[in-house]
Amino acid sequence: MLNLSVDDIAFVGEDIQRGECVLATRSGDLFLPDKRGGVNIVRANGKSERIMAKNAPEGFMPNGIALLPDRTFLMADLGPGGGVWHMAQDGAMTPRLLEVHGKKLEPTNFVGIDSKGRTWVTVSTHLVPREQSMKKGHADGYIVVMDERGARVVAEGMGFTNEAIVDPSGEWLYVNETIARCTSRFPIRADGSLGRKEVFAQYGAGTFPDGFTFDAEGGVWIVSVVSNRVIRATPDGKQHTVIQDADPAWLEQVEQAFEDGSYNRTHLDSGGQRRLANLSGIAFGGADLKTVYLASLFGSQVGSFRSPVAGAKPVHWEF
Repeated sequence: MLNLSVDDIAFVGEDIQRGECVLATRSGDLFLPDKRGGVNIVRANGKSERIMAKNAPEGFMPNGIALLPDRTFLMADLGPGGGVWHMAQDGAMTPRLLEVHGKKLEPTNFVGIDSKGRTWVTVSTHLVPREQSMKKGHADGYIVVMDERGARVVAEGMGFTNEAIVDPSGEWLYVNETIARCTSRFPIRADGSLGRKEVFAQYGAGTFPDGFTFDAEGGVWIVSVVSNRVIRATPDGKQHTVIQDADPAWLEQVEQAFEDGSYNRTHLDSGGQRRLANLSGIAFGGADLKTVYLASLFGSQVGSFRSPVAGAKPVHWEF
């Protein structure tokens, strides 16, 4: 399996600001959110262009995004408004989901779609500001599903809910719990409700999982903020660290802060001082689905490397 250093990472794109996640398509185009309020598109030639949101709510902060078949977007608003918005190709914004069961959504982390037309939404915490929830043992994140029956909460009590993606089989919803430091999964019932949660992978010291993706062999590749790690976890319980870009002494300090309850935004953002710039998103792409793309909270470009294992085709691959 791969053992990479930072020198093995190539970079594409330019002038990306807070590209929290990355979506890859067969065309070679990459799509990332941009904190200025819109989407950054890295074309196959490596050049970047932006679609800026029009009439967005005050403080709009796109975080997770979903690409739709017509190449418009769903965008999770991590700003004070929260909720999910639709952005047309010309940047025009319309609200898609701002409340559930009559209750306004808090700052919203992620939005994704599946092959059955359902939309999955995560909110990391009820607490505002969100930093109050970054404590070991805190678990009030939740997941919303939206389909022809409407929108409803289908899972609660999670340790900082991050990305949530339906696996290639369509039978499981996987989710990264950043503060619980694990990748969990739920069986999906026919009506869109979720069965009992189980832990797919529990991570150790210094790993705070954010984004993830699937490979064609059943592996889950996660990226960790703070430690700038890429880890491949497999169904047999094995984990392999592909790369890490962090100072070991600093990671020990972060770990101590996490254990004693003093962990805060400064610790979370510290990975941004490294070359990999606080890894937060990952996707397989390229013609053979063996190019791995890395998104980060503080980088101005997308990292990439080649994998011996192909990725599983994401739902938006042909869009």
